[in-house]
Amino acid sequence: MTRHINAYLVIFSVATMLALATASECHSITHLPSLLYGVVLWEWWALIASALWSRGKRRNAATLSVGTLLVQLCAGSTLGILHLLLMRSLGDSKLDINHLGLELLIYGFIFGIIGVIRSQIRGQRDAMEALSLQRQLSTAHLRALQMQLEPHFLFNTLNAITTLVELGRQNEAAAMLRHLNCILKSTLTRDTPQKVPLSQELELVENYLAIEQVRFADRLRVQIKVDPRAVDGLVPCFLLQPIVENAIRHGIAHCESEGVVEASARREGDRLHVSVCDSGPGQALLNQNGHGIGLKNTRERLDHFYPDGYEMRTQSLHSGGFEVAISIPFESVAL
Repeated sequence: MTRHINAYLVIFSVATMLALATASECHSITHLPSLLYGVVLWEWWALIASALWSRGKRRNAATLSVGTLLVQLCAGSTLGILHLLLMRSLGDSKLDINHLGLELLIYGFIFGIIGVIRSQIRGQRDAMEALSLQRQLSTAHLRALQMQLEPHFLFNTLNAITTLVELGRQNEAAAMLRHLNCILKSTLTRDTPQKVPLSQELELVENYLAIEQVRFADRLRVQIKVDPRAVDGLVPCFLLQPIVENAIRHGIAHCESEGVVEASARREGDRLHVSVCDSGPGQALLNQNGHGIGLKNTRERLDHFYPDGYEMRTQSLHSGGFEVAISIPFESVAL
């Protein structure tokens, strides 16, 4: 509504300035006949421009056809004749039907300018609506990816707790439930997929690893190495947990002796580097070609947040084990 009021204000402001300029040219702006002449000359076209602007607001699209041109030619001619008659009634004997061409030219100019402006406004509005729709679809897709991860993790954890209870290891099951409670408190408060501080993501990973350490007892050793300059960096939520889960399921679970999972993060200039590696067989996970629910999901989410701005590398290590390394732009937590 304000935009349309501003358009009318601009139209009548321009007409008023032209009317004052015309009155000054004829005599002066304080000379009433000259001022009246300028007002009738230009405010008439302001009224026409306002009517055309209001009519354009009700039309869905600009249509330019032979029929439209003929209608506008008739309208311009009629309005031009009426304007000339009105001007002659003020005593301007110089005006006659020969000035109709100038009236049509002014009408055509106003009609064309308003059509161009309306077309630009419609184009911008359509672009904004398309961008909004794309953003909604992208967010919905991202939310679907996150909804794949959370139940997947939850079901695995509940299965592990059930197994411990069946084995009579109630204390370990209770410990796992406490860590699960901490994880759910942090994840259920996230209404939409978003970026979180690395420190918050590491807290989630630590609780998850604490659950897995109850399951594997002495068979799992955890190492977390974090550059203090990196903890305030933003990362997509649930970035590390599915990677760590893959490292345990496809790596440590196949180790006959102690297995190691190492998570690290460091900042190098404007880049944040995070990696997860394990001491498992390595090739077993590599055969998945990085397309399990965890790694494929992670890659798609990275592509959403950092299109063409991230690197994700998966490889078997020469010393044995498997590594997932990710590099993303460093974004600091807003203060």
